[in-house]
Amino acid sequence: MLNWANRFSIFCLLDNNHYNFETPAFECMLAAGSKRSIELQEGNAIQSLQSFFEQKPSWLFGHLGYNLKNEIEQLISTKKAPIDFGNGFFFEPQCLLQLNETTVNIYADGEEQKIFDHICSLEEQEVQEEVEKIQVQKVLNKESYIEIIKKLLAHIKRGDCYEINFCQPFFANNVSINPVSIYKRLVLQSPVPFAALYKINNAYCICASPERYLKKTGQELISQPIKGTSQRNHSNAQQDEANANYLKQSQKEKSENVMVVDLVRNDLSRVCEEGSVYVKELFGIYSFPQVHQMISTVAGNLKTNLPFTEAIKASFPMGSMTGAPKKRVMELIEQYEPVGRGLFSGSIGYINPKADFDFNVVIRSIFYNAEEKLLSFSAGSGITFYSEPEKEYEECLMKVEAIEKVLSG
Repeated sequence: MLNWANRFSIFCLLDNNHYNFETPAFECMLAAGSKRSIELQEGNAIQSLQSFFEQKPSWLFGHLGYNLKNEIEQLISTKKAPIDFGNGFFFEPQCLLQLNETTVNIYADGEEQKIFDHICSLEEQEVQEEVEKIQVQKVLNKESYIEIIKKLLAHIKRGDCYEINFCQPFFANNVSINPVSIYKRLVLQSPVPFAALYKINNAYCICASPERYLKKTGQELISQPIKGTSQRNHSNAQQDEANANYLKQSQKEKSENVMVVDLVRNDLSRVCEEGSVYVKELFGIYSFPQVHQMISTVAGNLKTNLPFTEAIKASFPMGSMTGAPKKRVMELIEQYEPVGRGLFSGSIGYINPKADFDFNVVIRSIFYNAEEKLLSFSAGSGITFYSEPEKEYEECLMKVEAIEKVLSG
């Protein structure tokens, strides 16, 4: 299916890998080709997305870039991302495939059988590809990273902020990869509920995200921020359980999580019916193949007189990837992170004809420009008063472990 999709200049695969997080509308969806599209421009991005949808309510797939923050919070960014996807992009697909456990539905203006036959023929011809070992480089060495964390801790102690998500980038030059093969290897290594493979011309995002940013079903909004990570230990069940229990008992991890929960509650309260915002689950522990995560769920009912884009405007970027207070920490992120984030800590997802949507958080992701042969990825952690710089550095490396295994062949 992905080999077939890769013939298009634009496609988006969304795959929940059999996880059942708040009743997903699908097991897997693939949108390929573009009937019409919109590139979001800074200054009127949110309104232009709303207008584009209202012109013709239909399935739309695409992304929200981290730099939409500049429009929402009146900020300025001067640093560029290694691979730039722009402020945002959405397209109405020529072909839409929806899969669940037993059926495949194809919508393609009368070409459904032809597409199905073509996909089947390609799958039969598929062969296993070798992956060349890729030499990944750090933008920050350990000493530089620790020095920055010490400066951020000084900001926290001065009262500039309570928590800040600081991210460090990794990159590789002059590499040639097959993004489809890398995606398959990544989700085999680390199956997660909000995986995506996304292509715009020569730029790819290969995403193994465990985190939902925001989902709308009818008037209900659900956000599921992640804060709190511990290592899996598959060779020692007792130690693995102890690692999960650490999250349940750690005041540091719980303080990080509850700060983000409060931030999300505040964001949603701006656009939800009075009294409807509540914490559906606090400090839930979820185990994925690589890590245990602490996930909380916040829900509320969007006011009936508001368009769907107001929910995005009120809550983007997601608090788990910024910190609190949101505007101030985004200024510090711009000051201290060595490169722009681009699509990293942005969001990929869909909007359906009823204006319902589901968007992930773009983390645990590989970005690749096939023309420039440039590859990059990033990892971060939440810095609080109790953070120890060495441990934060180790957490970042733990989060990119699955990516590095895939890239090492």
